[in-house]
Amino acid sequence: MANPLRRLWDQIRETQVWKSIFRHNLPDNPRDQSLAVLSNVFLHLHPVKTRKSGVRMSFTWCMGGLTFFLFLIEAVTGILLMFYYRPTLEFAYNDIIALREHVPLGILREIHRWGAHAMVITVWLHMFRVFMTGSYKPPREFNWGVGVILLVLTMLLSFTGYLLPWDQLAIWAITVGANMGAATPLQGVEGPGTMFLKIGDVNLVHSGNDVKFGLLAGRFIGEATLLRFYVLHCIAIPFVVTILIALHFWRVRKDGGISGPL
Repeated sequence: MANPLRRLWDQIRETQVWKSIFRHNLPDNPRDQSLAVLSNVFLHLHPVKTRKSGVRMSFTWCMGGLTFFLFLIEAVTGILLMFYYRPTLEFAYNDIIALREHVPLGILREIHRWGAHAMVITVWLHMFRVFMTGSYKPPREFNWGVGVILLVLTMLLSFTGYLLPWDQLAIWAITVGANMGAATPLQGVEGPGTMFLKIGDVNLVHSGNDVKFGLLAGRFIGEATLLRFYVLHCIAIPFVVTILIALHFWRVRKDGGISGPL
């Protein structure tokens, strides 16, 4: 019985359909193992091999992996929350209350909230570990720059999500953040250097086109602000973060895998 099944299996593997899907043999030797990684859309982002010393928990702290894991949790819970949340002045706050008290598995919002706090912590610890172990040095300096951008985007994700509950704490926190944006050098109406950006008596940067206006979608916090933060938090920033995470993983592979201890 085994021989006919074996022949059938070999015939299936020789078909054009099989070869169009699997472009390598079963990974039973180092060469095929490498090809399996390189030709798989899910595995090719990872290096074919890594140093044993470089994957020790005491060296990596597993902060990069934990950050990615938390990002996946935030993505899944965020998509589920979008089914219940409406970014309007009439419904936003009541929907948050309903998510906590009436929606089945009301803990979903708390998982998203505390996962966001944990992600901010893990990405900071990951950057700290990379810095302390010298893993930002050549040839990994480009990937360090990508990591810094991801750190900033993580903070922006936390910042934009803070307004969505639409309570007093959120509104005043965003007010403070927007006023900080108004003090941006050369880009904020109250920032240093803005007075030099003039054509005649006309200011090129004013309260209708500076960083604060861009954040709030107006001069004051309102429904347009809520909608803008919702789009940034749920679509724009996660889209960019996803691309940069893939680039980050790919560069880890191209730079020789996880760096080893100094």
